[in-house]
Amino acid sequence: MREAAFVKQNKEKWIAFEKAITLNSKISPDQLADHYIQLTNDLAYAQTYYPDSKALQYLNSLASQAHQKIYKNKKESKNRIVSFWKYEFPLFFRQHQRILLFSFLIFAVATAIGAISALNDDSFVRLILGDGYVNETLNNIDKGDPTAIYKSGSEIGTFLGITINNIRVAFLAYAFGVITSLGTAYLLFSNGVMLGAFFTFFYNRDLLFEASKSIWLHGTIEISVIVIAGCAGMVMGNSILFPKTYSRKISFLKGAKDGLKIVVSTIPFFIIAGFIEGFITRYSNMPVWLAMTIIFSSLALIIFYYVIYPIILNKKHATQTYTA
Repeated sequence: MREAAFVKQNKEKWIAFEKAITLNSKISPDQLADHYIQLTNDLAYAQTYYPDSKALQYLNSLASQAHQKIYKNKKESKNRIVSFWKYEFPLFFRQHQRILLFSFLIFAVATAIGAISALNDDSFVRLILGDGYVNETLNNIDKGDPTAIYKSGSEIGTFLGITINNIRVAFLAYAFGVITSLGTAYLLFSNGVMLGAFFTFFYNRDLLFEASKSIWLHGTIEISVIVIAGCAGMVMGNSILFPKTYSRKISFLKGAKDGLKIVVSTIPFFIIAGFIEGFITRYSNMPVWLAMTIIFSSLALIIFYYVIYPIILNKKHATQTYTA
């Protein structure tokens, strides 16, 4: 059977089932189980005959949602919060990884624009970062400690202040999705320009490596998770622009729920970033190997959890579904 015929034959059934599980419609356990069995049969068929199709991606995502719906009331010995970050969220997030890529590209392009602008106009840094920050950092450079600004304040106070502020920024990136993806894209763009100008400021003074060694200790997770929060806002924003088979209102409610789930997933990582900034970044004289270990371990953690692990878990889940 051609893929188009397969989709046409089953489309209405899939859409009805998706609406039933997404909108928490009243559906009996027997009906839910029956629809789930039909869905897994279709998923297995698509896996066999259309391995690289969008239909397979859609069915895999729908099967994951249905699985969560069926087993949400199942008694588990594991802590519900742990289960969310270990299983529920990675299974769910696989369908939004493409939006994460778009969020990253917007941020990367903006960073490049900020860097190029700062290279060609030194006053651009003051425009973006403010005179107060630039003057204080120049004074610290004259004193031989360019990142001294990260050593001010108590460790606990810095940890709490930075963590709360970062979480606020993440929820702001998500909230900007209310004015469609353009709102979140604007926030990502402005933060990217700021980052590019920031590092170019140190580059122009031959201090890029020294500054990077300290700032990326916490910045690796902090910046990465802001991009992920941007993904959350774009998920909500796209639900307004592209409602698909839903009414715009229902699509928005679903997108807002999905985006909120993504932004909530970032909270533990912001706590880690805040801890590093409050208790570790201030020790800028640490050995280079130790700083690089922390930086690359942080990067590996983010890439694994948001990119690699969801793929692995979804493949494992699909395999279990086929053999069930």
